[in-house]
Amino acid sequence: MPQHCMDRQRLRRPDVESGFVDSRNAAERFLDSPALAESTRRAYRVDVEEFLDWLEAREAALDDIDVRTLVDYASELGAGRRVRGKLAPATISRKLAAVRAFLRHSLGAARVPDARLAPRRGRRLPDAPRRADVDKELAALEGEGPLKLRNRALVELVYSAGLRSAEAVGLDLGDVDFEQELVHVRSGKGGKDRVVPLGEEAAHWVAHYLRDARPELARGANDALFISATGKRLDTSTLRRLAPHPHRLRHAFATHLLEGGADLRTIQELLGHSSLSTTQIYSHVDARRLRKVYDSSHPRS
Repeated sequence: MPQHCMDRQRLRRPDVESGFVDSRNAAERFLDSPALAESTRRAYRVDVEEFLDWLEAREAALDDIDVRTLVDYASELGAGRRVRGKLAPATISRKLAAVRAFLRHSLGAARVPDARLAPRRGRRLPDAPRRADVDKELAALEGEGPLKLRNRALVELVYSAGLRSAEAVGLDLGDVDFEQELVHVRSGKGGKDRVVPLGEEAAHWVAHYLRDARPELARGANDALFISATGKRLDTSTLRRLAPHPHRLRHAFATHLLEGGADLRTIQELLGHSSLSTTQIYSHVDARRLRKVYDSSHPRS
């Protein structure tokens, strides 16, 4: 290499390396932000560190980032060159969302383009279990002892009220109103609280749990509705052990309501969706069911 090129590279290198340090420090400040939930922090760390590794390979600093940089990174994720196999569109969207959040925190919103970078995701129909399968899943939770009773009450309420996992474990004692047959749900997603009906089966099992199981589990003052064997509020991992895919019960709640004649606007309110377009995916499920009915019933099908 000519001497003048080596000298220019030697002059440039310390600035680039200091940019790397600044990028890593900025990432730590972002990941230490109290605004991030612990689960979000863990997920973001992997995606942000992967992005910083990519930046370092390009000898780019945080201040060098512009829309072209993000387009290049999105293209590389889409090509799957940095991982084994191709990434799904949903995975690419998640990684880019983490990077955008990091850059907004570090550089300010004005420096982060709103341009769509991720590939369009195909429309996925919810995988909702049939009523008989839900009944079988709930019946399998029955058993002796306070923990068995708690488990049945918890999963029954998730299905009966269409709750997200975090909403279910976040319920307090005062959130269940047996007199009005209502459940007050505090949603961490979009901050939209809602009130949903308390079904007869759920009311039975929750009341049974509160009367015959929770007093044995309680350790001191704790307002949590569902508590662990040590008297602490349950976390979502417990629910996932009981129902490996608890969100399928939420899909079942919506699908079974639709099959029973409920309209989409009502289901939107019960699910806590801010937009009807989110709820409209269930209309495709219903259309599929109607086609089966038509094919088996109509003489001209």
